[in-house]
Amino acid sequence: MRFSDEFLSEVRDRNDIVDVISPYVDLRVRGSLATGLCPFHNEKTPSFTVYVNTQSYYCFGCGSGGDAITFIKNIENLDYTEAVTMLAERSGLALPADGYDDGVAKMKRRMYDANREAARFFHSCLFTPDGKTGLDYFLSRGLSMETIRHFGLGYAPDKWDGLLRYMKSKGYSEQELVAADLAKKTQKGYIIDTFRNRAMFPIIDVKGSVIAFGGRVLDDSKPKYVNTSDTLVYKKSQGVFALNFAKRGSDKTLILCEGYMDVIAYHQAGFENAVAGLGTAFTPEQAKLISKYAEEVILSYDNDEAGQNATRKAIGILSRTPLRIRVARLQGGKDPDEIIKKYGKDKMRQLLSSAVGDVEFDLQRAQQGFDLQTSDGKVAYLERAVDILSKIRNPIQWDVYASKLSSQLGVSKEAIVIQIEKKSKQRARKETRDNFSNAATFNDEAMKKVNPERAKNLVAAKAEEILIASLLHNPDFYFKIKDKLSEKDFATELNRRIYNVIARHIEQHRPVEITYFASELSDEEIGYLVRLESMREKLGNTVQECLDCIKRMKDERRERETKNPAGMTDDEWFSQFKKQE
Repeated sequence: MRFSDEFLSEVRDRNDIVDVISPYVDLRVRGSLATGLCPFHNEKTPSFTVYVNTQSYYCFGCGSGGDAITFIKNIENLDYTEAVTMLAERSGLALPADGYDDGVAKMKRRMYDANREAARFFHSCLFTPDGKTGLDYFLSRGLSMETIRHFGLGYAPDKWDGLLRYMKSKGYSEQELVAADLAKKTQKGYIIDTFRNRAMFPIIDVKGSVIAFGGRVLDDSKPKYVNTSDTLVYKKSQGVFALNFAKRGSDKTLILCEGYMDVIAYHQAGFENAVAGLGTAFTPEQAKLISKYAEEVILSYDNDEAGQNATRKAIGILSRTPLRIRVARLQGGKDPDEIIKKYGKDKMRQLLSSAVGDVEFDLQRAQQGFDLQTSDGKVAYLERAVDILSKIRNPIQWDVYASKLSSQLGVSKEAIVIQIEKKSKQRARKETRDNFSNAATFNDEAMKKVNPERAKNLVAAKAEEILIASLLHNPDFYFKIKDKLSEKDFATELNRRIYNVIARHIEQHRPVEITYFASELSDEEIGYLVRLESMREKLGNTVQECLDCIKRMKDERRERETKNPAGMTDDEWFSQFKKQE
């Protein structure tokens, strides 16, 4: 059965690869990577790697790799259709067939209903004698009754079973409430409310469904927040608070904050395009969701060191999307909520309008700690600024920022541009060297199996691998290089075929991701493709790097075509002779 790209995309989005693999492999998650012992071969040292950003996995020991569908297919010994079906059922997604339904889908609908009913309960509790504490908290934070109702804010009673008894009266079972993380089972086997004596913030998805809650303490006790754990309808790494309201904006700009109260303060002041990521750190999944509704993001994190570090990390994630990025300098307070209270919305509007680009933000941070009144301070800052600008690879931006630095430091613009160009070329050369070196680190046995021609054509194969990896991450490069390359330039049949598959997807405006190649490539080839995709951090990600690879491939082709004259036909010898003229 062939599934549409749209359906496969839905299956992929609803099945986080770490969640899919975790029941089978004891994963150790560190940032955007997770590692563990490979389930497909015996090993004592973990070589099985899961890439959270690309939703793929690869084993450096045996060479197996792919996406969530490939993993389920191999671990459960299923065919492709069965694996897709299993993941669809796991996430409550109906297969593209009339009348299809299943238990998981029903459970998800039940969970949505339970969350909505719980939100009503928490909100109504604010206006009871027991809920006065919660209402007083929101009012003390400067929120109006209109804002409280708009966001559906509430209060969880200071009882072990306040919500539990209410939800049971509405027909929900303890099992359903535990599955939705509205209730928990204690070590002694009792079922109790998850949220108790807390100010409640319902989390609503872009479709308007209540999917989770955040509960804040009303005093200084810890933990400050208790949040819904991941459930069938909620993944905190994928959620964005208040996007259901902010997506309605017409200017395609979103303000990204750290927490609930900053967002709510912004909205009450009239900035209804404010949102916040859920969880402790901003994620690529949240960036991807935001990019569906905006063209520009203004980062408005707290004005302390932790907030500035979080800003830098968010810029790194957002820079991989088409979004324009600006950073607001929150002067006069530690966060947006405090600034709005102290100075009003006009001051905040001024700070937002003067938000700087991500490069400007980096330059401002780099300047800290240097005394620009001294020659040594100027030189040290300029060296750091040149390093920052050399990463951009955009001559227009070089010109703009070189002019600013020239005016600021009293150094000629021409001298600054020369240093930027020099540093940029050094960086590009190093990246290219690293890429060729990185391509050679593949597991030999796995590579020999999937691409037996590689060993005899190592230099050409490395260039082919970097070219393919670049297209996986930069499909738009294809139209700038396709006329420079022919099928005869490939030394290995595998890379030639994979390049043609990728090119066909790009030409047909289809997605260029692992999930969408399964029907055209074998499991071994999918694993090989994941390994190439994992080279992302080593790529220069420039068209010039692709052209360099093509030149290397052509040079190697000419060497292959040079034969011993004694074994050539007259036509071959004459043709070779003409090439060398």
